[in-house]
Amino acid sequence: MTEASVSVDGEIVGSTGYGLVVLLGISREDGSEDVEYMVEKIPNLRIFDDDEGKLNLSLLDVGGGMLAISQFTLYGDCRRGRRPSFTDAAAPEHANVLYEEFVRGVRNMGVPVETGIFRAEMDVHLVNHGPVTILLDSGKAF
Repeated sequence: MTEASVSVDGEIVGSTGYGLVVLLGISREDGSEDVEYMVEKIPNLRIFDDDEGKLNLSLLDVGGGMLAISQFTLYGDCRRGRRPSFTDAAAPEHANVLYEEFVRGVRNMGVPVETGIFRAEMDVHLVNHGPVTILLDSGKAF
């Protein structure tokens, strides 16, 4: 991603240049061990091009930033009916604690992290260069 921003009510509240947009869904089953996994995994994923055009560099290697957006709708289950069910998504209070823990952990690794506003209706704008889009589920890691 070459640039991204998030707006609330027409005002940009977070933005970053080259780096990652992370749409972070927190399930009701997630805990601190899931956050620790994601904090360690995401900035170290080798998903950026090296000089030969191969995916060999991490966010830390390229000195990129991150726009981290809490996204409960990732847990929308559409298998039945015509309206998604969000029963697998964490309650907002639990999700916010883990979301803030994630942001703090990534910042502690030296990555500049911008955010949206938790529970606000946000407009996310990004230029997805490549594109490389990856689904990472901490529940499948253990």
